[in-house]
Amino acid sequence: MSYKDELTKANTKLAQNPQVRFIGYGLKKGRALGTLKEVADSQIIEMPVAENLMMGFAIGLSLKGYLPVVFIERMDFLMNAMDAMVNHLDKIAKISHGEFHPKVIIRCIVGNTKKPLYTGATHTQDLTEGIRQMVSFPVWKMKDEGDIEVFYDLASKTFDSVMLVEYKDLA
Repeated sequence: MSYKDELTKANTKLAQNPQVRFIGYGLKKGRALGTLKEVADSQIIEMPVAENLMMGFAIGLSLKGYLPVVFIERMDFLMNAMDAMVNHLDKIAKISHGEFHPKVIIRCIVGNTKKPLYTGATHTQDLTEGIRQMVSFPVWKMKDEGDIEVFYDLASKTFDSVMLVEYKDLA
């Protein structure tokens, strides 16, 4: 199977959990670059282009018992969500002395660098190592098709939030 096929399969499997909600912009139309094509509309929450809002909304859903999956189409845009991710999602359990423990799966994509589709310097940064320094939850790079099923399975089973880093050049 191709990288994109594996992403589609993994998200379809994740969507079998009725508590899963996919959050992002352009999801109903573009279906996260086609990877949510098998996911019911009722599990997709369309948001404005406001990454910090999406992350904060996901945290709130998580505290209500849902398993939110936030789709960030370019890792570079994750910088707009850093306050909610670093200061809230990553710290709520600690500052609440374990009373609250939000779990969010973050899907973010390192943009394509291959021509003719190269999307430019502000759409292709891999900021994984910097993010790993800022959060205590796992940040996993999915560098080939085999990583996808393994990391999605771990993400669905772990107690903690997880970031799954995808590579558009592989899709």
